[in-house]
Amino acid sequence: MGWRIGVDSGGTFTDVCLFSEDTGEMRIWKVPSTPDDPSRGIAEGVEQGLAQVGAIAADLSFFGHGTTVATNALIELRGARTGLIVTDGFRDLLEIGRQKRPSLYDMMADKPEPLVSRDLRREVPERLRSDGSVELPFDESAFREAIRKLKDDGVQSLAISFLYGFLNTTHETRARAIASEEMPDAFICASYEVAPEFREFERLSTTVVNAYLGPVMQRYIRRLSDRLTELGLTVTPQLTQSNGGVIGFAAAAALPVRTVLSGPSTGVVAAQAIGMSVGIPDVITFDVGGTSSDVALLKDGVCSLTGEADVQGYPIKAPMLDIHTVGAGGGSIAAVDSGGLLKVGPRSAGADPGPVCYGLGNEEPTVTDANVVLGTLNPGEILGGRMKLRRDLAEAAIARLADRLGLSTMETAQGIVSVLTANMAKAIRVISVQRGHDPRDYALMAFGGAGPLHAARLARELDMDKVIVPLTPGTLCATGLLLTDLRADFAVSRLLRLDESALPLLAEGYDELARQAADWSATEKIATEARALTRTVDMRYQGQNYELPVTLPEGPMTVGTLETMISRFEDEHAQRFGFTAPEAAIQIVTLRVEASGHVPKATFETQDDAGPDASVAVTGTREVWMPEASGFVTAETYDRGMLKPGNVIEGPAIIDQMDTTTVLLPEMRAIVHPSLTLILEVRT
Repeated sequence: MGWRIGVDSGGTFTDVCLFSEDTGEMRIWKVPSTPDDPSRGIAEGVEQGLAQVGAIAADLSFFGHGTTVATNALIELRGARTGLIVTDGFRDLLEIGRQKRPSLYDMMADKPEPLVSRDLRREVPERLRSDGSVELPFDESAFREAIRKLKDDGVQSLAISFLYGFLNTTHETRARAIASEEMPDAFICASYEVAPEFREFERLSTTVVNAYLGPVMQRYIRRLSDRLTELGLTVTPQLTQSNGGVIGFAAAAALPVRTVLSGPSTGVVAAQAIGMSVGIPDVITFDVGGTSSDVALLKDGVCSLTGEADVQGYPIKAPMLDIHTVGAGGGSIAAVDSGGLLKVGPRSAGADPGPVCYGLGNEEPTVTDANVVLGTLNPGEILGGRMKLRRDLAEAAIARLADRLGLSTMETAQGIVSVLTANMAKAIRVISVQRGHDPRDYALMAFGGAGPLHAARLARELDMDKVIVPLTPGTLCATGLLLTDLRADFAVSRLLRLDESALPLLAEGYDELARQAADWSATEKIATEARALTRTVDMRYQGQNYELPVTLPEGPMTVGTLETMISRFEDEHAQRFGFTAPEAAIQIVTLRVEASGHVPKATFETQDDAGPDASVAVTGTREVWMPEASGFVTAETYDRGMLKPGNVIEGPAIIDQMDTTTVLLPEMRAIVHPSLTLILEVRT
């Protein structure tokens, strides 16, 4: 027994959450991130967090970590110099893609820059047919020549992706072995390891992204591992994947493409647990950090998985929680665009220099500066007093922007918040309205350092009448690391018509995936009794271009299994598209297995009701600009740590805590749940 720790490293702050397996105590801590070397900020956060509970690294029984290193390297194009070897004739597939413009009506929109320049792409003779049989044998001598030229060109990483390599891995396996001989110091990956699924462009893109990020993640993990060892950590550290589960550092270094949503995924995992604990399973999550906002939809307490996503214009075929991200956060910079209109984001001030109010040299106003000027955020200090703020600098920066817009300082500050709210509302409509879900049927769960600050106005914009604010919203992604299991996903594409003839091939495919899952479980040293498998299948009507995932029932493959698959597929299709086609043939596309290893988790304790009187938590009043009340209002301020179950707070009000600030509009009230979660409601 001992302490379990979760560490989430973001663009502005590094969050730490500690959970005692002996007493059930949970403690949190935040430190500024260190973009020049994220591992330094993580080590400092861990050391300071442990000091708060009188523990040392050797006392830890679990270390979980979520990071944005891979995401940021992809966004900022700071990956390794990468080479690519493909089947003869497919050199330009990386740029041709699906021949789609990024924006249908913008003739000037640029496609994302290829991660591998044309001069670093090589073709080799080899060809497999669509059934996996060999059309043209693999030319090893041509491959060696291509490898040597790329080595001379100084590539640090190599991606190998052959046509139909997912059906027959023989050519790619041999190519990978030769590449390891010729370039022993390079990062090398082949498509059969990264994305063994059909659709040649998406498989190629995913393999290239993995190779591009590989050396970056290897260096980061090596540096972080060294720092943790110096601290005295004795347990094997785990890193979050985009699917919400965790894997060992070595596995993450080999498949960095599966960590592009490492940071926000565990916040969704925590939201699932909190929603169920307060009896509100249908939730839309709203995670606002320093540089971005992440939203996801939870139906019946579960966030769906997607097998493919577009990250910064680069298609990625990898299992990940269905999270939508926009460049709108507390550090997002406000400016005037070429049309003379106010624009917020996606540029961010980050952690260094940060918002103007940090006093570290930035002169461009951010969302945080707007909240300081409006009074919704404490104008003097944050982080429980550990970080001082300069309201005068923030006000001067916004005043300069106001002059350009022809508005007052307060109108401009409020305008920044309003534009941000509109951007966030648009993101939520993408994952709700556009997929057949009415946001009004869901509660909004706000977390991240700036989520509760903006949640009330966002809920108002979307006509949602309930907001959930967890006990430690500013560190919820770190908390989620203590609520997740070890997890890995395995897939294989099999294009089959859904009828009885598919049963033996389905059984064979899932048996092979189960063997891969068993090998992974053994490598991760997961006890037999802690192992679990979930089977899903991607299906579509024959002739459709895209698939829908369907969960398979347990047990052997029978005619009853097929009937269940049809029923579940039609339910999913009706939900997403509003219709079914009973006479159309259904096609099986990809078989998937999710393997998990259950681990001890943090729990949410409940307390006895203390009644509605929250006066003991009142810390004073603050003048806050609220257009809902036509100007400044006097809002009572509350200490979140002093609130008890059953307490009721009437808006307008401000609830302060170390990791975030919650704003209540005049027409709202907040009720403290027995788990100390805040439930914000619109007064009727």
